Amino acid sequence: MSTSYLIKNVSVLGGTPTDLLLEDGVIREAADRPDAEVIDATGLIALPGLVDLHTHLREPGREDAETVETGTHAAAMGGFTAVHAMANTEPVADTAGVVEQVWRLGREAGYCDVFPVGAVTVGLQGERLAELGAMADSAARVRVFSDDGKCVSDAVLMRRALEYVKAFDGVVAQHAQEPRLTEGAQMNEGELSGRLGLAGWPAVAEEAIIARDLLLAEHVGSRLHVCHVSTAGSVELIRWAKAKAEKDGHWEVTAEACPHHLLLTDELAATYDPIYKVNPPLRTAADAQALRAGLADGTIDIVATDHAPHPHEDKDCEWAAAAFGMLGLETALSVVQQTMVDTGLLDWAGLAERMSYAPARIGRVSDQHGRPVAIGEPANMVLYDPGATRTIDPSESASLSRNTPYRGMELPGRVVATFLRGRATVLDGKLQ
Repeated sequence: MSTSYLIKNVSVLGGTPTDLLLEDGVIREAADRPDAEVIDATGLIALPGLVDLHTHLREPGREDAETVETGTHAAAMGGFTAVHAMANTEPVADTAGVVEQVWRLGREAGYCDVFPVGAVTVGLQGERLAELGAMADSAARVRVFSDDGKCVSDAVLMRRALEYVKAFDGVVAQHAQEPRLTEGAQMNEGELSGRLGLAGWPAVAEEAIIARDLLLAEHVGSRLHVCHVSTAGSVELIRWAKAKAEKDGHWEVTAEACPHHLLLTDELAATYDPIYKVNPPLRTAADAQALRAGLADGTIDIVATDHAPHPHEDKDCEWAAAAFGMLGLETALSVVQQTMVDTGLLDWAGLAERMSYAPARIGRVSDQHGRPVAIGEPANMVLYDPGATRTIDPSESASLSRNTPYRGMELPGRVVATFLRGRATVLDGKLQ
């Protein structure tokens, strides 16, 4: 028999404290249930289960870095009840067989719903389209397609992909990186990259692809999602496009920002510590401020983690040889609290929109996730203590990898409990 939870004195999205009953996978009105487990949630906030549109789970192929099971452990510890798993696995998730494998592994693990992202091109090689229709029709019902890690740089292929996904209401999530402008690039291009002797990664390499894709999406009337926006110029381009798309009504652009781009800056590259090496690179303080403003006014729709685990041998080496990427699932909520809520740029309802409702809508999973914390809704929910603080210790991560850029940093907030369809995946801050 499943456990029922009576949650007392919880503040839904920061509102007036109330009681909630989680029973049979649904949120119900509080009532006496002698067999229910009582949780005193005084001082805690109830948020809808978080949804990540951009997670790297590494399985199949790189189980030394992460597995679907360990990645979903980390997701649950961070308050997520659904993640979209990127396609750059080995083999690449470019067929119905591979996406169904990832989807089934998520169901078997049971900590978080896993929605595979299908590759746009075969093998992420950018030469011909992958089996987009077969992946959409598979048991995994793929609706998000991306070559993330690589850019679909061929304009004709990108146009064809945008046209193709319209048949099943899909979206192309572009990794905006002009390849010729970023050959050998190691960090944000600027005075600091010159001083450090690291090859620069210009903002225009991201902005040029975004500008092109916005025009293509408008031309074919499709849905485009821009992954991990990192520059102020990109925010301005998306702001212009959103206004035009709203007026035109036949196409749509959405965009994401990552927690590390909201909080960290390129000054950290001066340490030569590859823990701060990420794609796209950490940018300037002005870029971070532009991302925060864009997220606050809705130009940037969502926060996505770009959780990218790597084994120590791929990161504990010199900067130029190290892999790009950093962990993000377990710290995202705290970083967004610090940068957006504690600064007054967002309230808790605004955070829920950007970390749950909107990513579920973009991924077309809002029938199951990104639902309000309300009577009759699925019991996918987080109990969060915004008054707590914690010092990040990589050894405590539920991920197989340890490449967090926040090690030793004190961050606000703590996930106390996560519920997936009424089952506690995290309770008292511990994995269940």
